[in-house]
Amino acid sequence: MDTSVIWIILCLIFGLAIGYAFASYISRRQAQSKANLIIDEANREAEVIKEKTLLKAREEEMKIVSDAERSASQRLSKVQSAEARAKQREIQLNQQQGDLTRKKKDLEARTMNVESKEQVVEAKQQELDHLVRDARTELERISGLSVDEAREKLVESLKDEAKSQAAGYINDIIDDAKLTASQEAKKIVIKAIQRVATETAIENSVTVFHIDNDEIKGRIIGREGRNIRALEAATGIEIIVDDTPEAIVLSGFDPVRREIARLALHQLVVDGRIHPARIEEVVAKVRKQVEEEIIETGKRTAIDLGIHGLHPELIRMVGKMKYRSSYGQNLLQHARETANLCAVMASELGLNPKKARRAGLLHDIGKVPDDEPELPHALLGMKLAEKFKEKPEICNAIGAHHDEVEMTSLIAPIVQVCDAISGARPGVRREIVEAYIKRLNDLEQLALSYPGVIKTYAIQAGRELRVIVGADKITDEETEKLSAEIAKKIQDEMTYPGQVKITVIRETRSVAFAK
Repeated sequence: MDTSVIWIILCLIFGLAIGYAFASYISRRQAQSKANLIIDEANREAEVIKEKTLLKAREEEMKIVSDAERSASQRLSKVQSAEARAKQREIQLNQQQGDLTRKKKDLEARTMNVESKEQVVEAKQQELDHLVRDARTELERISGLSVDEAREKLVESLKDEAKSQAAGYINDIIDDAKLTASQEAKKIVIKAIQRVATETAIENSVTVFHIDNDEIKGRIIGREGRNIRALEAATGIEIIVDDTPEAIVLSGFDPVRREIARLALHQLVVDGRIHPARIEEVVAKVRKQVEEEIIETGKRTAIDLGIHGLHPELIRMVGKMKYRSSYGQNLLQHARETANLCAVMASELGLNPKKARRAGLLHDIGKVPDDEPELPHALLGMKLAEKFKEKPEICNAIGAHHDEVEMTSLIAPIVQVCDAISGARPGVRREIVEAYIKRLNDLEQLALSYPGVIKTYAIQAGRELRVIVGADKITDEETEKLSAEIAKKIQDEMTYPGQVKITVIRETRSVAFAK
C-alpha cells in the first residue's frame, strides 16, 4: 500500500479519536452541571423543610408553654379560693370558739346558782321531813293505828271500790263492743261489696257453630259418617248436625272440650280438607293452642290483679279456671271477684291486701287439678299451694275456707267471707248445672276405672257413654262383656233419669310413612 494512503488513514483515525474525546468531555461537563443544579435544588428544599420544622417546633413549644401557664393559673386560682375558704372557716371557728367561751361562762354561773338553790332545797326538805314525822306521830296517836296498818286498810278499800267500778266498766265496754263490732263488720262487708264490680256468669252445656251454607254439613259428616265419628272420638264432644239452618250444635259438659271442638271445626271448614287423619292432626294442634291460651290467661289474670311470683303450674291452674264452673258460676270470674273482695276487706281492716288478694285468687285451685284425688277441693288446694312454695298463711287460708282445717291467720276468715259473698249473690249459681256436670264426670270416671280403657266421653247430656279401649289390651269378645259390666255398675251405683247407652269402641290402626 502507498505510504500516503497510510498517512491519510492514520490522520483520519487520529481525528476520530480526538473528536470522540472532545465529545466525551463535553458530555461530562453537561452531566456535572446538571448534578450541581440538582444538588443546589435539594439544598434549597432542605433549607425550606428545616425552616418549616423549626417553625412548627416553635409553635408546639409556644402551645405547651401557654397550656402550662393556663394550668398554673387555674391551680393558682384554686389555691387562692381554697385559702379564702380556709380563712373564712378560721374566722367562723374563732366566732364559734368565742360563743362557746361565753356559753361556758354562762353555764358555770348557772351551775353555781343551781348549787346554791340545791342547798336551800335540801334545807327545806329536811325541815319538811321533820314536820312529816311529827304529823305522822300525831296521827298514829290520834287514830291508834300504825302507818302500815292504815296503808293496808286504805289499799283494801280502794281495791273493793276499783273492782266494782271495773266490773261496771267491763260490762259497758262489752255491750258497746258487741254493738260496735256488729256495725263495723256490716260496714266493712258493705264497703267491700260496693267497691267491687261483679258480673253474673251462667254456664251452658252447648256451643253453636255457625256455617256459611248447609253444604258444609255433608262434608263434616263425611262418607258413611266417618268424619263426624272421628271428630267426636278425638274431642269427646257430641256433634249434632240437624235441620237447623247454617248451624251445628256442639254438645258437651266440659267447656275445654267444646272449645277445642269449635276451634278444630273452624280450622277444618276454613282449610277445606276434612278427613279422619286431618281431623286428628287439627284436634291435636288446637289442643296445644288451648293449653297455651290457658297459660296466657293465667299470666294475664295475675298481672291484672298485681300478683307476682306465682309458680308456673299455679299460673296454669288459674288459666284452667276459665273453662271450669262451680254451680254454674265461672270459676275464674269467681276467683277474680273473691281476690278483689279480699284485698278491699283486708285494706279496710288494716291488713296486707296483697296477701289477701293472692289467697283469694288461689282459694279454689283444688277444683282444677290434672288428676282427680279423693280429697275436698280446699284441702287439695292447700296441698298444691304448699307443694309450689306458697307462704303458710296463704296455704292456711286456702285450706280453711270451708273449715276443713283450723284457721291460723287473719287472712283465712277474710277469704271464707269473700268466697261466700261472691258465691251467694242472686243469679250466680245453679245447683242443677253443678249436679249435672258432677254426674257426667262420675260416669266418665266409673268407666275409666276398668283396665284397658283409654278414654271415656259422656255425650248426649249423659244419655250415652262412649268408651274407647286399646286394641292390644281387649279383644272383640271382651268389649261386649265390658259394656255389660259398665252398664250394671252404673245401674247399681248411680242415680240418673231415663237410660244410659254404653258404647265400647275398639279399633286397630296401622300407620306407615312414604318417604
